[in-house]
Amino acid sequence: MGVDFSGLKRPRYPMPDFIKNALDERGLMEAYRERPAYQQNDYIGWIMGAKRQETRESRLRQMLDELERGGVYMNMNHAASEKK
Repeated sequence: MGVDFSGLKRPRYPMPDFIKNALDERGLMEAYRERPAYQQNDYIGWIMGAKRQETRESRLRQMLDELERGGVYMNMNHAASEKK
């Protein structure tokens, strides 16, 4: 079952290969896909919006850590994604 992006008011960002590869390598693709469409899209837009490569890498690490830890989204509590 795919995620419904039809309700997004912002442009939908395609997933770059380096993000997909990082999610696959850390075994976090399922955790990513379980997040709402707006969060998936926001993470990609936020990472890709960085001008410097170092910032992109830092943001990617933050996303991966948040997905792994659960319960957090963009440094904010996110109860729906808490790990049981």
